[in-house]
Amino acid sequence: MRKIVVLSMISLDGVIQAPGGPKEDRSGGFKYGGWVAPYSDKTYRSELQKELQPSTYLLGRKTFANWAAYWPHHGDFWPGINEGTKFVFTKKIKATNKLVTGWKNVVLIKTLADIRKINTIPVTKKDLKNTDIQVWGSSELVQLLLKHDLVDELRLKIHPLTLGKGKKLFDKGTLAAGFKLVSHVVTSSGVIIAHYKRAGKVVTAAAGLK
Repeated sequence: MRKIVVLSMISLDGVIQAPGGPKEDRSGGFKYGGWVAPYSDKTYRSELQKELQPSTYLLGRKTFANWAAYWPHHGDFWPGINEGTKFVFTKKIKATNKLVTGWKNVVLIKTLADIRKINTIPVTKKDLKNTDIQVWGSSELVQLLLKHDLVDELRLKIHPLTLGKGKKLFDKGTLAAGFKLVSHVVTSSGVIIAHYKRAGKVVTAAAGLK
């Protein structure tokens, strides 16, 4: 069974909007685009490169639109991004859209049932080298996945700043769930890079903590 892995750059107050650049996503009047730039160091770049491996991708509509305009022309930085299958969760984008036809291996899906069936949809040979389904950005999609307990792992880069407003990783409807920390690294700039795996239900003192 393939795992759904959410990878996010996140602020201390949970914001994930426009980490990469000032023009990435200005919706809602967000003015801090590119907020991760001051925190890059050797450790950060090394850990990020480990994540940029050939995989299968599950994207929301807005993240897909941004990626489809950029990555076909910058694939050398991210091995496999152009060859890997990109499942796009959307009811608005049509198969004839230029962003779809202009990028390799894009599959449009519309429902939660489609997400659950991803393992049965034909994928490329490069996809088969990595069974994970990576979810980048896509805040609304991530919240939907969390609501329906479809997130198997979280790979978070927790940055030492608060942004006050913006699209968040965890928002309305997130299911109560336990996660286990399986590895972590702290960079010289104070970024906590943490890998969590789904670990059952939330346990409370009333349930008999030992």
